[in-house]
Amino acid sequence: MNAVPIWLDSGHACSYLDGRLARSGFVHPSLAMDTPLYSQLITQGFRRSGDHVYKPYCEGCRACVPTRLPAALFQADRKQKRCGKRNAQTRVVIKGAEYDPRHFQLYQRYLSARHDKPGEDTETTPDDYINFLGSRWCDTMFVEFLIGGQLAAVAVVDVVSDGLSAVYTFFDPDFADYSPGVYAVLWQIETAKHLGLEYLYLGYWIKDCRKMRYKIDYQPLIGLIDGQWQVISKQTFIED
Repeated sequence: MNAVPIWLDSGHACSYLDGRLARSGFVHPSLAMDTPLYSQLITQGFRRSGDHVYKPYCEGCRACVPTRLPAALFQADRKQKRCGKRNAQTRVVIKGAEYDPRHFQLYQRYLSARHDKPGEDTETTPDDYINFLGSRWCDTMFVEFLIGGQLAAVAVVDVVSDGLSAVYTFFDPDFADYSPGVYAVLWQIETAKHLGLEYLYLGYWIKDCRKMRYKIDYQPLIGLIDGQWQVISKQTFIED
């Protein structure tokens, strides 16, 4: 792959680690993005937000570790097996990456319930929402999870050449006992295997961020560290 032009932003407060300055590098919009190109970039640690493709370029910090899970090697732990049993009757519906008012209302409710500052992050418009999760060039699914006929969760999932990419999941707090976030990941792992795809890309693992370190629970988790994909074991996580 030829060199990719990168545009660096001016820096901003880190969303994950208090007191740190973050900086992101975006693939320059002069480069026409498509799924085959993104499939190459995701193996180098890039992620998608709307139409934009980026990765962290933070000076002196390597906390954000790109991760992927070999779907065929995954073995559910007891907690994940219990989650699967609880969701035995959960119905899954795959839809295109288009605006749906039901999804948007659920997204707003999720943000209001889950974020530390209710109201601040929920002041979003339908355009903000779809521009964040959708894309004009990517092969994306909006996956509905229905419990008792009610919309319990939506997972946004990209399809790349060698796997699926978990973009974002939001759910109804009333169904928290079903662990819909965990079940969405389990469904993506099984779907990747069914489609003959090798990996589920899980985004950035951040050891010291509560919201991002859950990915260590899916083993064998592989992280892109110093330019090499290598296993991040739970034992290593505990010892470090």
